[in-house]
Amino acid sequence: MQSDAAEGKVEIPHFSEYQRKSFEDSGLSKHAYGESVAEKEDAESFQKAKTDEVLKILQSNSEKGLTNEEVEKRLKLYGYNEVPQKKANPYVRFAKKFWGLTAWMLEAIIILSWFLQRYADLCIVTGLLVFNAVLAFTEEQKASSAVDTLQKKLQVSARTLRDEKWRTLPSRELVPGDIVRVRAGDFVPADVKVVDGTLEVDQSALTGESAIIEKKTGDMLYSGSIIKRGESTGIVVLTGTRTYFGRTAQLVQIAKPKMHIETVISNVVRWLLIIVLALIALALVFSVLEAKNLFDLLPIILVLLLSAIPVALPAMFTVSMAVGSMELAKKGVLVTRLSASEDAATMDVLCVDKTGTITMNQLSVAKRIPLNEFSEKDVILYGALASQEANQDPIDLAFITKAKEQNLFTKSYAQKNFTPFDPATRRTEATIKDEQGNEFKVMKGAVHAVVHACGYDEKTALDLEEQVEEFAAKGYRTLAVAKTDAGDQPKLVGLVALYDLPRPDSKQLITELGELGVSVKMLTGDALPIAKEIAKDVGLGENVMKASHLEQLKKQSPLEAAEAAEKSSGFAEIYPEGKYTIVKSLQATKHIVGMTGDGVNDAPALRQAEVGIAVSNATDVAKGAASVVLTREGLTSIVDLIENGRTIYERITAWILSKIVRTLQIATFVVISFLLTGDYVVSAFAVILYFFATDFVKLAMATDNQTWSQKPNTWNVANLVKVSLALSLLVIAESFALLYLGIYVFDFTVESGTLYTYTFEILFYSAMFLIFNVRERRHFWNSKPSRTLAVAIILSVVAVTLMTAFGIPGLALLPITTTLSVLALSSIFALVLNDSVKVALVRNAKISW
Repeated sequence: MQSDAAEGKVEIPHFSEYQRKSFEDSGLSKHAYGESVAEKEDAESFQKAKTDEVLKILQSNSEKGLTNEEVEKRLKLYGYNEVPQKKANPYVRFAKKFWGLTAWMLEAIIILSWFLQRYADLCIVTGLLVFNAVLAFTEEQKASSAVDTLQKKLQVSARTLRDEKWRTLPSRELVPGDIVRVRAGDFVPADVKVVDGTLEVDQSALTGESAIIEKKTGDMLYSGSIIKRGESTGIVVLTGTRTYFGRTAQLVQIAKPKMHIETVISNVVRWLLIIVLALIALALVFSVLEAKNLFDLLPIILVLLLSAIPVALPAMFTVSMAVGSMELAKKGVLVTRLSASEDAATMDVLCVDKTGTITMNQLSVAKRIPLNEFSEKDVILYGALASQEANQDPIDLAFITKAKEQNLFTKSYAQKNFTPFDPATRRTEATIKDEQGNEFKVMKGAVHAVVHACGYDEKTALDLEEQVEEFAAKGYRTLAVAKTDAGDQPKLVGLVALYDLPRPDSKQLITELGELGVSVKMLTGDALPIAKEIAKDVGLGENVMKASHLEQLKKQSPLEAAEAAEKSSGFAEIYPEGKYTIVKSLQATKHIVGMTGDGVNDAPALRQAEVGIAVSNATDVAKGAASVVLTREGLTSIVDLIENGRTIYERITAWILSKIVRTLQIATFVVISFLLTGDYVVSAFAVILYFFATDFVKLAMATDNQTWSQKPNTWNVANLVKVSLALSLLVIAESFALLYLGIYVFDFTVESGTLYTYTFEILFYSAMFLIFNVRERRHFWNSKPSRTLAVAIILSVVAVTLMTAFGIPGLALLPITTTLSVLALSSIFALVLNDSVKVALVRNAKISW
């Protein structure tokens, strides 16, 4: 039997069953696949394969390219070189706003109001339902456009060989098998295998590796990386979502942070509903025992359900975060997803990308080793003279910047000619003329190349290579500098270690975050030694582990892996999927996670994190995926974000406490008074008016001056209910004391309507002064409310006082003296009695929030 080799077949064990089948179905290269195939198709498979094998598999020719007929066939097979976006129907999304616990309660009240023919109540509650739906939908429409940005990134042009002619085509039209030409400055349009040529590539935006990577024949160029030096021909092997870049795009689409605000609102509604249903059940039992008409309970059920719905809570969240966002914008922090402001309050872990975030993503001179009686300054000077600023080469700029910092260009030097970096010689060279007219040559480049040019023996070269390896273990890139006087042999000036230095404020930020109770973990695609060195420099310690080690540990023991992740100060040699996975893993262990980044490789993790922070020099993709964008250099604005978030948390907490206390007060007051008197002492209209006069006035609490916590906040609605119970017991007792005065001293009755107005005043004034109890854990005078809140309280008190003094439809007028009496007594109860009891309980740790 004839072998495959004898038949001219090529066995490639690295390609997927999917790709093999795709080509068989299309009639392409059926003979090219062996029986052994990998589990999945990826760039690594193409990296392992030889160039001629890839050309044969993809039925392409590096000298002719594909024909238009073949391109059409492959477009049908693979699709366009783009990231398709899934878009939800906006009408469906809007309809979903009418589905959920709060919406159901409002809808139940609408039906009940219609049944009782309370059409005014029906219209008001319907308005509230629609208002909340529109508000939530509008907020969703402002979501970040990360995937759109990814699509735009892929819409670049590519020099492509088609039908034996080179032409410039939109990269969207590239297919596997296309022959493309890339050169310095180009954005790599797809995953490409180099057919010929040598390049230097910046792929830090994709992998997080800060060093420039050399690519030669047979290597892979990843979509999204940038060519820094050289020129090459390559064959397109992967396009669209199958590329390294495209998989990142898919992760961005999949990534979805948990909306903690929705959970908080649901928990608040659930507790309020439990309280109200318990009291309704009590009223039902009483009615059955007293043989009352159960149909008469419908109005009281309507009133109690109205009291249970935190109508203004979603608006309170939105306004609080919008106000906080405006405050942050003044400090160089742009919030693109409002919920990120509140999530920053509860964030307890911050994952920080190394390259471009902790570090500057800019090579700098770290160490200098002068040789042959040259000085450290000579090493920098001659290295800078062997550079050219116009090229904007990162290495050249590192030398020139350091020379300028040390003021080394005091003499006049003229660069007569300059030879840029050549992959063949691996060095730059220049002929220099000084102000005395003396000429000399300088060079800088790879250590072995420069040492060889200087004519050193093998032993000296090996000694220098040891130093290079020592620097490499710390993450340094080492170059040699040499000088040649006229007619002489080049002489080694010294060695220079280059390094992507940490930002000046990185160490300070990590210290401040630690003081705020936020654990920092560094994520990087760089090698472990580099990661450890950076972590040590910025104060994170050296407890950095390889991401692959964590994955192995996870398979053996998920519990040990979780513990290792908790203790680790960072993860090295990590891919975009790894960053995304680590963020999700931390979220699965109940952490609220922040993530900072600047590159395409960070986008999925930025999108998944509750607080995704893109730094000022981030790519458009990273900014689109993030929920927060820093608009100023540096990272210290992250501290402002956390402090602002914790202030917002305190404002919302005060509102929730106020809401729960008021619900307990109204529900208990209505039910107990009904049980005692057999009458409804509060009308449904008064309750609706009460909520309009308090809830939306209390939106001003979104601007209040609050003292933020030094530790991450935690939403514990059950604990807030406990605190509310303590406060509500006082408020309820005071409400019944005032009700006693109204019935037995002022002689107000239900029949005259005066009792409805009077109980409305009791509830309203109590709610206004309750704000001073819940906004401050200490005595109310220890902090001043914001001007907006103070003005809102004063205006609402004045408006209601005039309303009850002159009367409106649905509210009978009361003597002004009675109104002022209720106002005075409510203020004394709240600011003296309740405030003193609250402070005593807090001091004795009986209550806390």
